[in-house]
Amino acid sequence: MATNGGFLDRIARTPLVFDGAMGTMIYERGVFINACYDELCLTKPELILTIHQEYVEAGADVIESNTFGANRMKLAASGLADKVEAITRAGVRLARRAAGDEVLVAASVGPCLDADKPHDPHLADEMAQAFGEQLAVIAGEGADLVVLETFAKLAELQIAAKVAAALGLTVLASFTVRPEHGQMMGLEPETFAAQQLQADGNVHAIGMNCGTGPAGYIERLARVLAVATKPVVVMPNAGGPRELGGRMLYLNSPEYFTEYAKRYVEMGARGVGGCCGTTPQHIRMAARAIKTLSGVKRHVTVASRGSDDAKAAALASKALATRDKGRFAAKLCSGQTVTSVEILPPRTGAALGSFLDNCRQCAEAGVDAVNIPDGPRATARISVLSSALAVLQQTGIEPIPHYCCRDRNLIGMQSDILGGYAMGLGNWLFITGDPPKLGDYPDATGVFDLDAVGLTQLVHGLNHGYDAAGLPVDPPTGILIGVGANPVAVEMKRELDRFRAKIDAGAEYAMTQPVFDVDALLAFCDEAAKHPRPIPILAGLYPLVSFRNADFMNNHVPGVVVPKPILDRMSRCKTKADGIEAGMEIAREIRRALAGRVAGFQVSAPFGRIDVALKVLAD
Repeated sequence: MATNGGFLDRIARTPLVFDGAMGTMIYERGVFINACYDELCLTKPELILTIHQEYVEAGADVIESNTFGANRMKLAASGLADKVEAITRAGVRLARRAAGDEVLVAASVGPCLDADKPHDPHLADEMAQAFGEQLAVIAGEGADLVVLETFAKLAELQIAAKVAAALGLTVLASFTVRPEHGQMMGLEPETFAAQQLQADGNVHAIGMNCGTGPAGYIERLARVLAVATKPVVVMPNAGGPRELGGRMLYLNSPEYFTEYAKRYVEMGARGVGGCCGTTPQHIRMAARAIKTLSGVKRHVTVASRGSDDAKAAALASKALATRDKGRFAAKLCSGQTVTSVEILPPRTGAALGSFLDNCRQCAEAGVDAVNIPDGPRATARISVLSSALAVLQQTGIEPIPHYCCRDRNLIGMQSDILGGYAMGLGNWLFITGDPPKLGDYPDATGVFDLDAVGLTQLVHGLNHGYDAAGLPVDPPTGILIGVGANPVAVEMKRELDRFRAKIDAGAEYAMTQPVFDVDALLAFCDEAAKHPRPIPILAGLYPLVSFRNADFMNNHVPGVVVPKPILDRMSRCKTKADGIEAGMEIAREIRRALAGRVAGFQVSAPFGRIDVALKVLAD
């Protein structure tokens, strides 16, 4: 058994990553579907062991044994009903051999009946005996838990859970919801199932698996989380078909899967894995992303004050007021509307001249600042600090370098911030940053010593005369601390809690992700304003250029939601020029609707089109 805690203890401490599909991997290795995949534990044990090892190497915290169909009623179809004990025992032992001391082993147990067969109460005793035979072997082999998965009939799932619990097993009961399932007792099927499993004393954790791709589980998970206090685990298929431009596309890439895996955890799921179609590549990306999420990774602790109380008080007295931290800060504090244009740093020095020309255009148009992303979407560009210093020294407009936690450890972050401030960079936006798997270097290591809250706390300390260790910084820095906000987050309570935590840590203003839903932003602002020390919020605007651009933003850019009316509006554009004009007008309409309700606007320059961004800000 794993030596670092049992399943329930582990999943209570941190969300766990389960492995992906076994059947998909077996089929990819050349085993036809007319074979009994469970019997391969006996006939091709090295194949099964290798698949388990690939999931362990990918970063799975829990791997499932290849015993899904190893009950007497299912094995009978292959003439193997007398092999239940041998197959199950071999399956659990192979998983244990691959797992080592750190990874948990979940014994997989599937239903006795095929999904298309109705539940027959007269078979209850036979099913209980079949489950009992298989589960007794699992209990004897010391599996860390049993996953009862892909059950389409709640009654059968509860029979299996009762047998497993009686044997002393920890039970994760996972059901699947198919499109043909109607309402039960006036409830959505997943809500009804979750309520029943929540009340079932034989069940220790609730799961959903198979049946649909990642997108199909968002609303279902929200309904389950609303009624469940037991840990919830989600294991979707890799992806399903989606119509795009008249074509049916299967969105099943590891990147697509991972974006939803992150969202499940942010919503409150305690475990994420994959079902049909998922592979070690899917799990590797998901594991890396999930394990760097705030609330999952354990970040470095930052000192909350100086180590010497008297000296700390003296240094803190030198702290600059927000209004004294530059032109942008003064205008922000005066209540005037501030503006900024987001411009990507160049990839090479040869493009630096055009980058600076774009910044000069913004200055000439009366824009207050340019904000410069830090390795957006985990790509490599000229250093954000180098780019910001060039803007500061050569264009006359105030730069706002974004600074993310992904690429640097605590020492490097402090050095960059102190050095940048010494060179004149006084206005920064501090963010956690996209995990490396999103970009061109998926095998790069994401550091994440801190998240955005911790980084804000660190800079607040520097502004008051002490560093991350509580050592004095004399004179203190005078950095205007900006942070990000997402007014359309999937789990709004969590986003608001994090936003309030950023304010408590010392944030002085915020910029949002691109906003296309005015009502959602206003609702977010109303809730944020309830904080005892509310901070100004700049609304992010993104002028769309085409329907394809809008669809990509909606489906693949974290934190961005494009409502259907806007998607429909963009889909009616016949030419490129029509798309650009419609996108600018939509952004202008959003700006006008928000005028007076937000402190200002930051506008993205789509595909480097500075002229488009400036037209959005023009009256």
